[in-house]
Amino acid sequence: MMLKIVQAGEPVLRRRARDLTPEEMTSPAVRQLIALMRDTMRDAPGVGLAAPQVGVDVRLAVIEDRAEYQAGVPAEELAARERKPVDFHVLINPRLVVEDPTEVEFYEGCLSVSGFSALVRRARGVRVEAFDENGQALSVSARGWYARILQHEIDHLDGTLYIDRMEPRSFTTLENHRRHWAMRQVAEVRQALGLSEPQG
Repeated sequence: MMLKIVQAGEPVLRRRARDLTPEEMTSPAVRQLIALMRDTMRDAPGVGLAAPQVGVDVRLAVIEDRAEYQAGVPAEELAARERKPVDFHVLINPRLVVEDPTEVEFYEGCLSVSGFSALVRRARGVRVEAFDENGQALSVSARGWYARILQHEIDHLDGTLYIDRMEPRSFTTLENHRRHWAMRQVAEVRQALGLSEPQG
């Protein structure tokens, strides 16, 4: 069974989600939610899914960037994005700390803003303190694309969508992204769109 991924405009996407209690973290209901979120994320397919995206107002996200998703991506693009496979894992009540504030900018999409993409600047390196599905504390340090995924999903738990952080002139349908922008460097895209170089 797949869960319905709600789209921009649903109030649940704009509220700060509530923390799960220690008892809830390991409850059968949350275990079932995690399993359904994992299957829904893989079916989409996506590299992360936060509970508010399936209409559930709790601080829970699942993350996975499978090797097969990267199979068709040129090696130089994977290197530029610092993108490597990430095993499936669960984050409950995560807290994010920026470790490397260097901002990197790439096109980003979202399962809850279906069919679109835009340039978004994110910190290059972050650390996340959270609990896993067994209620055990965990600490994750991430750089590059993995750090981007973590920031994107934790934003969801705070009621923030990537469109709040995007470069508005870069907003595009996925079809037009593939046709015009996907194979170009970010600096080239910015120039073509008449954007000045980002400050900082």
